[in-house]
Amino acid sequence: MKKIVFVLLTLFIISGVAIAGGGLDGFLSNLNIQAKANMNEFSAKLSAQFGVPEVQIRAVISTVKEPSDAFMCLQLGQWTHKPTEQVVTAYKANQGKGWGLIAKSMGIKPGSAEFHALKNGDLTFGGQTTNEQNEKPGKSKGKGKGHNK
Repeated sequence: MKKIVFVLLTLFIISGVAIAGGGLDGFLSNLNIQAKANMNEFSAKLSAQFGVPEVQIRAVISTVKEPSDAFMCLQLGQWTHKPTEQVVTAYKANQGKGWGLIAKSMGIKPGSAEFHALKNGDLTFGGQTTNEQNEKPGKSKGKGKGHNK
């Protein structure tokens, strides 16, 4: 019975990252659950998503407190075009102060599409996004002022 519950929960989590709400905290919590269910798969997805060798992924995971922190270090590195090691250094210097502060220290401006995506938890992992409309941060499918008058 426990196996069935575990399998169902794992399937729900893997397929349900996009459904889960809760902003950044909810997104990171779901990542930690996925990682702890299958660390090898989690590492492989991070490697594929960010184009970083799995050896480096595992080194980052071993350096941070939670697996989701490794994801955030890689994500901030991608956004800022800075090496993951530099983001990990900022993470360690500001640990416990929040990802918003770390993002700002890395040069991500409040009000930017990246900062809004961070705060709202509209991030992508393994091809799934938490944004229900599957839009990129800052992009909108709606029409702005002056269109189709």
